[in-house]
Formats: sequence, C-alpha cells, structure tokens
Amino acid sequence: MNGCKCGFHGDPTRECRCTGAQIAQYLGKISGPLLDRIDLHVEVPAVPFQELRTKAAGAGSAEMRKRVLAARELQSNRGFINAEIPSSQIRKICPLDDSGERTLELAVKRMGFSARAHDRILKVARTIADLAKSENIAAKHVAEAVQYRSLDRSYWG
Repeated sequence: MNGCKCGFHGDPTRECRCTGAQIAQYLGKISGPLLDRIDLHVEVPAVPFQELRTKAAGAGSAEMRKRVLAARELQSNRGFINAEIPSSQIRKICPLDDSGERTLELAVKRMGFSARAHDRILKVARTIADLAKSENIAAKHVAEAVQYRSLDRSYWG
C-alpha cells in the first residue's frame, strides 16, 4: 500500500503533498487489528533507473528456491511450517536465548506490540533462523523480524 494518498510519503526523490493529518487519515483506513494479522510489513522504495538497467549480483531464483525448500523441510520435520505453529507450541518451537529474550522484550515494550504481533515476530524470527541454517533463534534473528513490522513503528507514533 502507499504511505499516503499522493503516494510519495517517504519517497526520497519526490515530495509528498499530503499534510500530517491527511497521512494519518489515509493510514487509519487500515485497522491495527488487521495489521496485526500481517506478518511482514516491508517498505519498498522506488528503484532508481540505473538500478533497473544493471544486472544485480544477488542470489538468483533457483538459489532462493533451494534455500526456501530446505527451510520448509526443517519446519516440516518439527511438525509445523512456521506460519502454522499453534500458540500452545510457540515457546517450544521458537525458544530464545537470553539476548534474544532481551531483544524481544525491548521491542515489545518500546513499540507496544500486541500478543498476536509478539507471536508473529517469533514465527518470522524462526523462519529467518531456518533460512540461515541456525538451529537456535538468536537476537539478530529477532531484531530482523522486528524490522519487518514497519507499519507498527513508522506511521502510528
């Protein structure tokens, strides 16, 4: 979704014509409880022309598919794919070390995450750890998962 009615809120190259009140009203159309049910809130900036025309040296689709399939296999072996982990099993399947626990606690307190958002962050952190082939969820996985909650932090405070 756009960040405002004109579509340029947060764009580094074009000026937004909307007032703060208009931006808040526009974003207020999507409710907090609905946002709570969306796992990833990711801001995607406009891509500069030169980047569109150059060949990126990132991982290709085949490599990404291989990583995702390996992560899904890990998840299936645990009994659930991460998105379907029941609340009753989340602490068992998504354990945190002390630093991960502190990172999550700080994020929840500072950003006012709901219980639902807390659980979704844990599931996303588990997925990030799986993609990194990490048996344990580390603070860096939790921090990355929290970063994917941009609509919880950018627009409402």
